[in-house]
Amino acid sequence: MSTTNYRVNEAIRVPEVRLIGPNGENLGVVPIEKALRIAREAELDLVEVAPTANPPVCRVMDFGKFLYEKTKKEREARKAQTKIEVKEIRLRPKTNEHHRSFKTRDARRWLQEGMKVRVTIRFRGREITYPEIALEDLKEIAAELADVSVIEQMPTLEGKAMTMVLAPAKGGKKKATPTSGAEGTPNPQVEAKDTASA
Repeated sequence: MSTTNYRVNEAIRVPEVRLIGPNGENLGVVPIEKALRIAREAELDLVEVAPTANPPVCRVMDFGKFLYEKTKKEREARKAQTKIEVKEIRLRPKTNEHHRSFKTRDARRWLQEGMKVRVTIRFRGREITYPEIALEDLKEIAAELADVSVIEQMPTLEGKAMTMVLAPAKGGKKKATPTSGAEGTPNPQVEAKDTASA
C-alpha cells in the first residue's frame, strides 16, 4: 500500500472500525466517531492500515513520523539491493580495427566502473556459416581487455548472434582467453542496458 493510498482522520468514511490504540493495544470494533475522538485526545492521527478487512483496521499513530520511517526503510532496502549494470557492445564479423577500438574503449571504461559488458557479434545472411570468424573476434577482444576483466560467460551462439559476457576483474587478476568451441551457461540475471549499437 503506497503512502498516497492511506486514508487518515476524516477521510475514513465507514461507520465502524477495528481500532488499534496509540500503544498498540487492540480496542476492538468501535464507531468511527469514537475512534476519531480517541485519536484527537491523544493528539495523534487515525490511520486506516487494513482497508480490505471487515471492518477496516485503523491505528492511532503519528502519521508524519510513520511516513518518514517507512520512506527511510524503503530507501535502505533499495540500497541493499546491489544491482550490477550490464552494458553491451555490438559488432559485425571482422569489424574494422578502427571501429572496434571505439567499442573496446567503451567496454574498458565500463568494466573499470564496475559494470559487466556483453559483447555481441551479429550475423547477416551467409555470415552465420562462418562462426569461427566471430569466435576469433571475441577471443581478440577478451585478450585486449584481459587486464580489466574476466570472462563470465564464454562465447555462445544464440540465433543470429554470438555473445560473450565480461565481468570486472577483481584485484587486476588476469583471465584466460576463450578456447574454440567453448560454451558457457547464460546468466538469466544479465540484462543489457544502454546498448552501444554497431
